[in-house]
Amino acid sequence: MDIAVTNPFVVGRYISDKYFCDREQETDFLIKQIENGRNVALISPRRLGKTGLINHCFRQKQIKESYYTFFIDIYATTSLAEFVYLLGKSIYDELKPLKTSWSEKFFQIISSLRVGFKLDALTGEPGFDIGLGDIQTPQITLDEIFNYLESADRPCIVAIDEFQQIAGYEEKNVEALLRTKIQQCSHTMFIFAGSKRHLMNNMFNSPSKPFYQSSIGMGLKAIPQETYIKFANRMFEERGKHIERTVTEKVYSMFAGYTWFVQMMMNELFALTAHGEWCKTDKIETARKNVIQTQDSLYREILANLATKQKQVLQAIAKEREAQGITSSAFIKKYNLPSASSVQAAVKGLIEKDLITQTDGVYRVYDYFFADWLATEY
Repeated sequence: MDIAVTNPFVVGRYISDKYFCDREQETDFLIKQIENGRNVALISPRRLGKTGLINHCFRQKQIKESYYTFFIDIYATTSLAEFVYLLGKSIYDELKPLKTSWSEKFFQIISSLRVGFKLDALTGEPGFDIGLGDIQTPQITLDEIFNYLESADRPCIVAIDEFQQIAGYEEKNVEALLRTKIQQCSHTMFIFAGSKRHLMNNMFNSPSKPFYQSSIGMGLKAIPQETYIKFANRMFEERGKHIERTVTEKVYSMFAGYTWFVQMMMNELFALTAHGEWCKTDKIETARKNVIQTQDSLYREILANLATKQKQVLQAIAKEREAQGITSSAFIKKYNLPSASSVQAAVKGLIEKDLITQTDGVYRVYDYFFADWLATEY
């Protein structure tokens, strides 16, 4: 059943095909790989729609009716224990409502998590109440989880978002460990999604790495502008509102087609437009300021956790929009920055914190709204 929403420009979650723009070729490609038993390494920058694409594929009839699907985001994890915890919890949460004979065997097969099995005092329903501290033997629990997936009455698909994080885990053998487990799976496929291109490419394309040539590579580009313009127009028209083509063109251009940022602006523009009214270009600046205002406290908190030199370099890059030659004397003098070595050290820290990105010697603040805030509000 389709879910009705007030604002059709959905941000940060997947609802249904109706509110999902395009990605037809990408969807067909991803489903084809899964149906042919191939694991996929999906590599693209953050906020371009990887998560939405995966969820969209999972909702397609041929996948939904033939596979069990699980999704975990490991962006914030730093150890194998956290990985195992998220994987176990994701599987349990997804299967609990199904009440199949397989789902009932969760704690029988994954016996090391039985400590987390609880019965609700009021309903008598089983629950999963476990903390990270309860993962005492992550490798054993991981073995049990993989055995459980392989015992399912239909094939399983596990999507792991921000997969490159495992390269920085406290334990040094996680890549080799996971590769061995995954290699032994005949009933479970994996989608390894990642946003840090250099790390993901190293993991899957370097002969010295355990995951070398283990998956079909897949990239993701921005949705074509014309396709998005038609989508935006349809979303407005279906709800008795109208939008000038120029508005969508300008918004798309402002964010180079990056899905999350474009959708965020269109969401606000839709909210600013009354029923029967036309959304014109004079609303763009108001929408931009409104969106930035909602993030103001978050941006201030981010800055509060940065060293002074990092703040200076971050703001300089924000003002440039796309900064090149950041260690040159001209750039340093223009923004009154410390020495070239200090700039290099600051940049390294900012990249590690995912605050800036670097492609072919060009640096920019990853969050377009944060860049605007730094350049104009801060």
